[in-house]
Amino acid sequence: MYEIEKKQIEEIKEKFEHLLDRINIENKIEQLQQLDILTQAADLWNNPKNARELLQKQQSVKRLLEETNALKKIIISNLEIIELAQLERDAALENEIKKEITDTQKKYEEYEFHLTLNGELDHSNAYLIIHSGAGGTEACDWVAMLLRMYTRWCERHKFKYKMIDSLAGEEAGYKSVTLHIVGEYVYGNIKAERGVHRLVRISPFDSNKRRHTSFASVDVMAEVDDDIDIDINESDLRIDTYRSSGAGGQHVNTTDSAVRITHIPTGVMVACQSERSQIKNRATAMKMLKGRLYEIELEKRQKEASDEYSNKQKIEWGSQIRSYVLHPYNMVKDLRTNCETSNTTAVLDGEIDEFIETYLRHIAKAN
Repeated sequence: MYEIEKKQIEEIKEKFEHLLDRINIENKIEQLQQLDILTQAADLWNNPKNARELLQKQQSVKRLLEETNALKKIIISNLEIIELAQLERDAALENEIKKEITDTQKKYEEYEFHLTLNGELDHSNAYLIIHSGAGGTEACDWVAMLLRMYTRWCERHKFKYKMIDSLAGEEAGYKSVTLHIVGEYVYGNIKAERGVHRLVRISPFDSNKRRHTSFASVDVMAEVDDDIDIDINESDLRIDTYRSSGAGGQHVNTTDSAVRITHIPTGVMVACQSERSQIKNRATAMKMLKGRLYEIELEKRQKEASDEYSNKQKIEWGSQIRSYVLHPYNMVKDLRTNCETSNTTAVLDGEIDEFIETYLRHIAKAN
């Protein structure tokens, strides 16, 4: 009795222990002890930048160890329940044990996935920007469809979001839209969506019911701390103000409160129009710019550390990453991993985790 269930949980335990060996969990424990000592030093804040880096590292390692201990307790508890049920020959626990094993397998997979989110900014909030591409009104409507997909994804994960900039299409949808998304490991997940998304469907705007192909580009920026050390020269910035086109009341729509900032050396452009105050919109736009320039700096470090970086960059940040076909058949396919599904309705309703996780696991293995 329960031999199969016991074998299943022992297999999970074996994979878990192998994973702990691979990440050298004992070294992580020692590392946290050292970080605890360093962060308790009386002169910690004499160097604010170093202090922030130490505290961030401490929280990251602490979070990993907490998740490790929680999963370890669950696995041990499962084994104890099975052994007790075997000893007492209690068949009444069968359904409960099977459910526990299913839940434990899911928790193990989540733990394994979290290990891929170890980038310096992965824990951060994010800005998601969608721009319409070739396709005119079709492309603008495609932006609106993607916007709904990502907001539904946020709602599924209980992430908070706010539209901070938008430019409406002439007939439908948006030419561009920017979301600020807040939650645990938002950037680590949503960065997988960066690239061009292609839609094929029968156009609702074509009286002849012809098939159309539309494109939209998705960009992602991490939200960084206000006090992060990024040198931005005012002379390198072009700052434009304009009248907001989004919702927000009469005041927003009748004053030049919206702000667009262009970083001339890199060509990075950010915009915000969600607040009534031009000062607040400028502050948000500067935070977005700082995040993107910090990412660029991190990319330079990665390039120096890997000869293969330029090739990977071309794949990860390149043009088309995913196709959404609604006619003559239903299919969503990620061109980077070949992950695909015929359930286009679910994907467009925010069920994109499979694509995100498959891609991030693919990248983690490549590295």
